[in-house]
Amino acid sequence: MKIYKTKQGIIVESAGKFYLSTESNWDIYVNRDDLYEQVSKEIATLTAIEWAGNDILAPISQQEIWASGVTYMRSREARIEESKDAGGGDFYARVYDAERPEIFFKSSASRCVGTNDFVRIRKDSAWNIPEPELTLFATSSGKIVGYTAGNDMSSRDIEGENPLYLPQAKSYDKAAAIGPCLYVTDGEISPDTLISLEILRDNVSQFQGSIAINRMKRKHNELISFLFRETSFPHGAYLMTGTGVVPPNEFTLAVGDVVNISIEGIGTLTNTVEQKA
Repeated sequence: MKIYKTKQGIIVESAGKFYLSTESNWDIYVNRDDLYEQVSKEIATLTAIEWAGNDILAPISQQEIWASGVTYMRSREARIEESKDAGGGDFYARVYDAERPEIFFKSSASRCVGTNDFVRIRKDSAWNIPEPELTLFATSSGKIVGYTAGNDMSSRDIEGENPLYLPQAKSYDKAAAIGPCLYVTDGEISPDTLISLEILRDNVSQFQGSIAINRMKRKHNELISFLFRETSFPHGAYLMTGTGVVPPNEFTLAVGDVVNISIEGIGTLTNTVEQKA
């Protein structure tokens, strides 16, 4: 099932049909350990509606978005490459093999955008890329109950200059996008699920790539357990799980580029690149 947050309310897609929930509070609706079972029961009592799908909002209210890094070998290699001149490459090699993963705060809900909205590149950065990531949703108890697509926008030159600059490279207005929906299943997402990235410039493809989530070194529950270890999330939390699709070093995003991140079963998160005036 897919749960959409829309301008008209919470809409559930199941078996090709759409249902408008009677619950209007997103935080209450999604923060349930038995989310799949409860939504299944609810839609059995509802009548299907017609929905054009043109009023989708980011599937977030009072949740925070966190992110984990260096969970794929390709990401490890990219981080080492970008930081080698600053002497930071060893940090990324070590965290890939360490017991404790890299986890950092990515975005508040107010700085996050949804599908068909704008993501931003920094004016003080010359090397910006999108990072397509499977994003977990865990309830306040730490149970994973859903998934969405995430774009962890990154200023690679800022992070590469010094690893301590990571918050500036990662956490700024419109640096995070999630959507188009919260994908809810009665079990874990298939490990063969593909994440795909396409970047268009003037309707011409500039980069395409994909990877299966089974290439991730870390387990989903492992990442969530570290996130919740000493931090509480009363409304649940989103966790981006790292990227395994990285454009070549000579590529950087430009204003007007369109970024499409597709994950099997979830859909496509589409964003256009802008820069602060």
